[in-house]
Amino acid sequence: MANPSKRVSAAPARQRLSIPKAYKMYVGGAFIRSESGRYYQVSGMTKGSADAEVVNIPLGSRKDARDAVLAGKAALHGWSSRTAFNRGQILYRLAEVLESRHEELVTSLVRAGATERDAIDEVNASVDRAVWYAGLADKISALVASHNPVSGPHFGFTLPEAMGLVAVLAPESPALLGLVSTILPVIVSGNTTVVVAGERDPRTAVIFCECLATSDLPGGVVNVLTGRAQDLGPQLAKHREVNALEAWTPDAALRTSLERDGAGSVKRVKTHDAQGIAALRDEQRGQGLTYVERFLELKTIWHPAGI
Repeated sequence: MANPSKRVSAAPARQRLSIPKAYKMYVGGAFIRSESGRYYQVSGMTKGSADAEVVNIPLGSRKDARDAVLAGKAALHGWSSRTAFNRGQILYRLAEVLESRHEELVTSLVRAGATERDAIDEVNASVDRAVWYAGLADKISALVASHNPVSGPHFGFTLPEAMGLVAVLAPESPALLGLVSTILPVIVSGNTTVVVAGERDPRTAVIFCECLATSDLPGGVVNVLTGRAQDLGPQLAKHREVNALEAWTPDAALRTSLERDGAGSVKRVKTHDAQGIAALRDEQRGQGLTYVERFLELKTIWHPAGI
């Protein structure tokens, strides 16, 4: 007779299923899932790299784009009304946070296929670029504003103002430097932005969003969506609350489509091909006042001279 104290398993133990880690988008200062519940999967490009398992990335929808626009518009007044010096201080703080997460950002870029040397150079360049735009913040008005000589008993002054909400389609590569180089010129002058991160390496974009969240940048100033540029780009180009759009993509058909869709609401659309994207890696061509001037409105004021 069998010993009743011993129990024999009727079936082999089930193997524990591995559930992919789920990442979130950054909208209104919070990390959110896509309204649609859809996602796509990304895995590490190199064997043996850290965090190489498959992860779920939210697939942004039309509703997500509308929500991000609302968050950007809500933050616009508060951000544009801050002093230029204060905006510069906040960007300096962002540079400090990027520097503090240097090793993690390098690991993320290596995981996406970059060599360690290239990843280190890209993170260093991103920190330097953030510092550069932080230093430019309180000098923009002096560089762009002008006194217009007129023949009459009045003065004429031209002053720069923020354009409003700017949508950005970030380049696929460089993943981190591309985000820094396309977002900071927009927000340094008081604009807010909705950004579609590159589809190839969205995990680096999420780490960058964590840097935004732990810096002093107010929620809603930068809103980052993940998903397909072909789906989200046209929605942002047609949205009448978006004042301008900048697209960094080698896809000629998408650039043409965005320019056509943006014309319907008379918004300023600037597109860049592969050559323009390559310029972002250059220390001289990848930054400058011209990147900021694209999203400024110039207001002329006439004032009596008192004669």
